[in-house]
Amino acid sequence: MTIEKLMEKIEYQVLQEGDMQAEVTSLVYDSRKVTAGACFACETGLVFDGTNFLEAARAGGAVLAIMEKKPAQYPEGLTMLLVPNMMKATALMAANFYPQVLEKVMLIGMTGTNGKTTTSTLMHHIFMENGLACGLIGTNENRIGQETIPAVHTTPYAFDLYALFEKMHEAKMDRVVMEVSSHALAQYRVEGVRYQIGMFTNLSQDHLDYHKTMEAYLAAKCRLFEQCDVGLINGDDPAAEVILGTGACPFVTYGLQPRDEYRAENVQMSETGLQYDWYYGREKLGHIAYPVPGKFNVYNTLAAASACHMAGLEPAVIVRALATQEGIVSGRFQTFHAQDGLTAIVDYAHTPDGLAKVLETAAEFAKGKIITVFGCGGDRDPKKRPVMGEIAGKLSQYCVITSDNPRTEDPEAIIDQVEQGMKKTGCAYERVADRREAIARAIAIAEPEDVVMIAGKGHEDYQIIGREKIHLDDREEVKKALNSR
Repeated sequence: MTIEKLMEKIEYQVLQEGDMQAEVTSLVYDSRKVTAGACFACETGLVFDGTNFLEAARAGGAVLAIMEKKPAQYPEGLTMLLVPNMMKATALMAANFYPQVLEKVMLIGMTGTNGKTTTSTLMHHIFMENGLACGLIGTNENRIGQETIPAVHTTPYAFDLYALFEKMHEAKMDRVVMEVSSHALAQYRVEGVRYQIGMFTNLSQDHLDYHKTMEAYLAAKCRLFEQCDVGLINGDDPAAEVILGTGACPFVTYGLQPRDEYRAENVQMSETGLQYDWYYGREKLGHIAYPVPGKFNVYNTLAAASACHMAGLEPAVIVRALATQEGIVSGRFQTFHAQDGLTAIVDYAHTPDGLAKVLETAAEFAKGKIITVFGCGGDRDPKKRPVMGEIAGKLSQYCVITSDNPRTEDPEAIIDQVEQGMKKTGCAYERVADRREAIARAIAIAEPEDVVMIAGKGHEDYQIIGREKIHLDDREEVKKALNSR
């Protein structure tokens, strides 16, 4: 594709003229991945400036570079274009470069604070169980059918996202389910993408380090529905009224209330799972059973089932797929049992609302104490730290406050802030900054019939300390600690 065609319908200013008929062969953000004919997008971040790598990109064979600010260097022979918004421009360029990839695909996009990964993974499972080729893009991983590709971002940057769409197109995926983060929406990473179904799970406090206010956070999520044919939203969430009020597309709601079109009625919960009657209007579609408990999983399964029904699947095959053990999502309320009756649960809950929900669910079946191991991420919203400390203290009988990706912050300083909320509750607790030691400690002091909740990392198999990513998997540590009892 020529540079001229690649830049069709995109606003830009020419910084250095070149051959607009030159062929572009690839789209890259990393100068180290530049090959002959590449377009190099000069990202500017907090710790790097892509324009510093223009010479390296030209040496690697780049024919085009785009940027948001004027650079210090102008390598000879390189077409250089200035764009007002890098993320929006790269999204539109990617759509131009890969024009065929979404033509015959049913694309389903999902946003919300909690539940995106479980719901999207369940939908992928339902489609695949019924012989329908499906791609998955999300927090845990990306999948092309049964092939798994590691995920770097919940929603990849546009060049990477469309390259993934291209792989799915080549593999003949006719459905793609993807998580669409608030960051991606606010940054226009998915500008121009059209979703046949857009979904909203819920809204609670998270990412305020980026969005600053809950109003801005919700506004970012609302953008998804401007790009949808129809929206399926949690009608029981307080944010639903705002989303419905946008009139951005036709909406259908799901939930537990009589006003919701898709509903769960006669909900029953036990330690081994949940079940309920599934309705659309006055029609009973079936009886859903899912082998993981939690009211939040009623909403997750209801959303997944309802979206698959909207996508054309028969209720009976949806119900059958949800009942299988293969549908359980790793790191989401994942349960481990010791021979003496102790239960350990690993969950990704890393927001105040998410932590409250998993602890409330554990309380429904715990015969002994609830011991909670948790922390808060560094370089992220500090306002939620005391809030999460207070929630854990109120809903647990003992807590071990530890690290959860401290990044460039002092782990002990983060724990200090969590402790402020913990002290309001009177709950007994201790501080163990080393997460491995914290998990081992909690399981060692637990008694039979206690529940040890390890919250915050779920599927993640690393800890970020400073700028280094170190292997640490809560699930592995739980198994080690249980074997040592």
